[in-house]
Amino acid sequence: MDAYLHKIRLYLHLIYLVACRGGLRMSICFGCVSNRSWQLILSAALMVAAGQETSAFGQTRVAVVPRARPSAKVVSSANIRLDVKLVITPVSVTDGFDRPLVELHKSNFHIYEDDAEQEISSFSISEAPVSVGVVFDSSRSMKSSIEDSRAAVEQFMTTAAAEDEFLLVKFSDKAELLTPFTRNSDEISRQLSLPNAHGFTALLDAICLATQQMRRAANPRKAILVLTDGVDNNSRYSERELERLVREADVRVYALGLFQRPEFLEKLAADTGGRALWVRRLSELPDAIQTLSRQIRSEYAIGYISHRPENDGKYHKVRVEVEAPGGTRLPVHTSWRHGYLALDE
Repeated sequence: MDAYLHKIRLYLHLIYLVACRGGLRMSICFGCVSNRSWQLILSAALMVAAGQETSAFGQTRVAVVPRARPSAKVVSSANIRLDVKLVITPVSVTDGFDRPLVELHKSNFHIYEDDAEQEISSFSISEAPVSVGVVFDSSRSMKSSIEDSRAAVEQFMTTAAAEDEFLLVKFSDKAELLTPFTRNSDEISRQLSLPNAHGFTALLDAICLATQQMRRAANPRKAILVLTDGVDNNSRYSERELERLVREADVRVYALGLFQRPEFLEKLAADTGGRALWVRRLSELPDAIQTLSRQIRSEYAIGYISHRPENDGKYHKVRVEVEAPGGTRLPVHTSWRHGYLALDE
């Protein structure tokens, strides 16, 4: 009998726990329980013993035990990397007379990333069409040279290939997009005839605007051609901000300075694999624009698989060395993109 009562007490305790879980507080006094109540309690206890639960309102809750899921089959991963990325570096090489050298071979080049030499895995002369953003200075200081500058840009347009496209940004007090990307060079010429020389020089803002427009470029090769006679004196963007923006856009900067050496543009062009020239006299403009045009369209594409394949969000420096053809000591000028941001996609 004592054992039987012990079981009942155990079942009552279970009922108490179930009621508490349902949010009901119970207080059981054995001396106050009637015979009819005992029958209900015993019935509930038997239900609990049978694997069921009783709610506070006399409704039965069925305990449903979910079926065990089959164990997942473990598949061993293959030892193959699928995230290896090919780093493509554009390189231009000219001789001492600024003529492009387009007959070099893979063996003439050595490429380094963060001072570690990389094995060249792809090598070609890029003949792909180019998207060019023309950035034209129409500030007050350009008043005496604006007509010659327009003629230089139109001369540049005559060397365009069929699939090349152009946009036009002019700047003085502020930068303004006059023509979005178009393959119609006549439209660029028409817009060039409109600006009058006035105002200050928002040079950095203009290059930033052209760089941002490069997102809409249809061609994989992208370049910005800047023609200016002065330094910036009216931009919101800083030089550091512009440098980072150009790096992220993977665009080459080419610049033509009038009457003075454009030192910041020289640095920006060198970092991106472009070129900056300057002329002392307007009569030198046609030859200078022809040199830049040839360099934009005469470019090697050198590819390597980095020794550091992961994307770490950092800027990695790239250096290119060129051996003169035939073992000669002829002077050569080499332009290449000096690094890249390994952005985590």
